[in-house]
Amino acid sequence: MGRISYGIYQCTNPTCRFRFPFNSHTPFRERCPRCGAPTHLVAQVPILGEVSDPDPMPAEPVVDALLDNIRSTYNVGSIFRAADGAGIRHLHLCGITALPSHRQVGKTALGAEHSVPWTYHPNAVDAAEELRHAGAALWALERTRNSRSLFDTVATSVPSWIVLVVGNEISGSDPEILALCDRVVHIPMQGRKGSLNVATAFGIAAYALRYRLCPASGQAKRDGRYV
Repeated sequence: MGRISYGIYQCTNPTCRFRFPFNSHTPFRERCPRCGAPTHLVAQVPILGEVSDPDPMPAEPVVDALLDNIRSTYNVGSIFRAADGAGIRHLHLCGITALPSHRQVGKTALGAEHSVPWTYHPNAVDAAEELRHAGAALWALERTRNSRSLFDTVATSVPSWIVLVVGNEISGSDPEILALCDRVVHIPMQGRKGSLNVATAFGIAAYALRYRLCPASGQAKRDGRYV
């Protein structure tokens, strides 16, 4: 992703005073998008770009992910961005899951679609079987009668290579994939809804697995202890 300068602009109309960020190279910034009055630059935003000095990441577990027929291109893009941040090694895109070449994926990935390795598979069950035969432990992020809390699970011993499986926004993960999984985990819910948006859930799970967060203390577990 290229380095882009942004500014904060404010409407000069005293009854409007609409305030918004805009690319400093875009001519539309000179007029308020709300009332059409002239605007003026009130603040500069630090240049957006790549992280030059990434934070240290734990060596294990190595985490890949399998996206089983994710229908929203924006969710796919958000998953790429979360994968980039959490240090997910590889994404397996299956079925109808959009590829990074899709224009709308890039709107939410913001360049992460170019930094995270990925592979496309037409059949998610076949992909899951191949990964299992290669030695990966499959963990499905899905609420079922037998699923366990993700946070309780990561506080225990975990395998060195995990493939996190996330399913379709409506139908969830394919039953045949769930049958292949070593564990089925869920994110505890306190409200009226039974689940989170798939990209939000993926981000939580990706960081929980990579950093192995302890829900009680918020600390990361390394070498069998919390630090």
